[in-house]
Amino acid sequence: MMNRKIMMMAVACASLGMQAEDGVQLRRNQVGCYPGQEKVVVVEGMNPGKKMRVTTPDGKVVKAKSVRQAVSPLSGKTRYVVTLDNLTATGDYQVTLGGASCVLHVSQQPYHDIATSALRLFYLIRSGVAIEQGGAYNRPLGHADTKVLVHNSAASPLRPAGSIISSPYGWYDAGDYNKYVVNSAFSQGLMLAVYEQLRDYFGQLKTQIPESDNATPDFLDEMMFNLKWLMTMQDPSDGGVYHKLTTPYFEGFVMPADCKQPRYVVQKTVTATLDFAAVMADAARLFEPYQQDYPGFTAQAAAMAERAYQWALSNPTQFYDQNALKNPAVLTGGYGDNSARDEFFWAATALYRLTGKQSYLDAALQYKPDRFTIPAWGNVASLGAFGWMTHTHALTDANALPEAVRRIGNDMLTQLNEYCDAAIKGVGESSFQSPYGNKPSDFGWGCLAESCCCQAVALLFADAMQGSTKYRRYALQNADYLLGRNATGYCYVTGFGDQSPMHPHHRPSAADGVKAPFPGMLVGGPNPGQQDRQNLKTPYPSDCPDESYIDSVDSYASNEIAINWNASLVAFLCWLDALAAHVPV
Repeated sequence: MMNRKIMMMAVACASLGMQAEDGVQLRRNQVGCYPGQEKVVVVEGMNPGKKMRVTTPDGKVVKAKSVRQAVSPLSGKTRYVVTLDNLTATGDYQVTLGGASCVLHVSQQPYHDIATSALRLFYLIRSGVAIEQGGAYNRPLGHADTKVLVHNSAASPLRPAGSIISSPYGWYDAGDYNKYVVNSAFSQGLMLAVYEQLRDYFGQLKTQIPESDNATPDFLDEMMFNLKWLMTMQDPSDGGVYHKLTTPYFEGFVMPADCKQPRYVVQKTVTATLDFAAVMADAARLFEPYQQDYPGFTAQAAAMAERAYQWALSNPTQFYDQNALKNPAVLTGGYGDNSARDEFFWAATALYRLTGKQSYLDAALQYKPDRFTIPAWGNVASLGAFGWMTHTHALTDANALPEAVRRIGNDMLTQLNEYCDAAIKGVGESSFQSPYGNKPSDFGWGCLAESCCCQAVALLFADAMQGSTKYRRYALQNADYLLGRNATGYCYVTGFGDQSPMHPHHRPSAADGVKAPFPGMLVGGPNPGQQDRQNLKTPYPSDCPDESYIDSVDSYASNEIAINWNASLVAFLCWLDALAAHVPV
């Protein structure tokens, strides 16, 4: 018997998504699957039994392999999980049940276009340049940022309040037009960690950006565009790093060239400075082979990283305090964080890998976490963990490593395995046949990035470190969830699938006069907190955790985009795409 709590949730949850007149709804990955990938369709509104009809590309009719019933612990809804693993030939399969039908795409490279689009999104959101290779999304220069004011919170003897500095380039952070060091460095750190696992794949990936004709992979060229901005955010007089470059208030929904507010760099913080140190150290190492295009960068980035780390040692409690910013007050995104243990761990890891200095190893041991946590801008310990695992895994003679280095690498891998084993428990009884999406805590601000994509990256990373495929199936299940096999029926990436967001909380997409939003953007996803409910003209269709989503430009709580979310999408989908490119993973 359904328990009383689930019955009450079921009453509270409204019906959501597209459905046939007879109430039948079919949920599946709308983008595509590999021939050997598990294939599942989730049914609402009817027990499919033997009624489901699957027509192959050559016109034959096949049956489902199995059907199981699942009752959602979130909504109380009964669904039927239908397995179609016998569909192994490439092509389009027509799935029909009652009055509902859908197409299941099977392809040798199902994730290539969406992965490339997710990475190319970073070109489309570049700041400080005209976008001239964006097709319908071309736009004139906005926010040159060559005359940025030093806010009084960031003043130093050589740069008093009101000084003018140049801080161009970089990526717009989210639905707004500001640039934030913490989130920007985290985004790059996550993508660079995956780049290290897939260098051959990224070396061949083309995204049609202005730098595509040089000798550096397009992926690294895009990273460099943001690194150039980050380098301007370090105060040359002391090595500290400004927390963000921002207007006092969020701009309206206008194009970049139409923005009028002055822009400031504000308060130097320990978290921004350590994130900067970490990503600069990693970039110094990874760009070393590409001196032809970026001469001198490795040496400069290494020096800036070490200087930043020293500033952090001298200012370990200099946390961001937006309430203290006056004349003018600043009310844009805070990215505040009152603990720097994880940032010290990531930065010390990156600097040890770059320099081999004992002091950085000692610091990493001091700040080593006691469990694995999925990557997030507010907890970057996993980026340090990925660094140690990659460092020890890459050496053929592990015995040649110092004992402390072997120990920390092994500890990080043990923690990762424990996390992954816990994540995949219960998938066989879940409503959507995936590790993600089975408990209320899976949903909230930016959940599709941190809880779904980053979880999948962790699963793939564990396999890569051990030369196994144990967790790959489960990572692919998270892709299925993200791309349509979920409670709302949305493919949550713009421009892909049958039903994807058309009205993200993203200023240029809303203001550019183009009907379709920028393609390749991951929206935040279902958020039962509904922090924006008072701003919505149309209310959320449901209060259930996995259905609390609305495709509205006003919904910053569920439908905004952000670079850290797209970074997780790039990391995840490019890794899946690399599986087709025969890159060792």
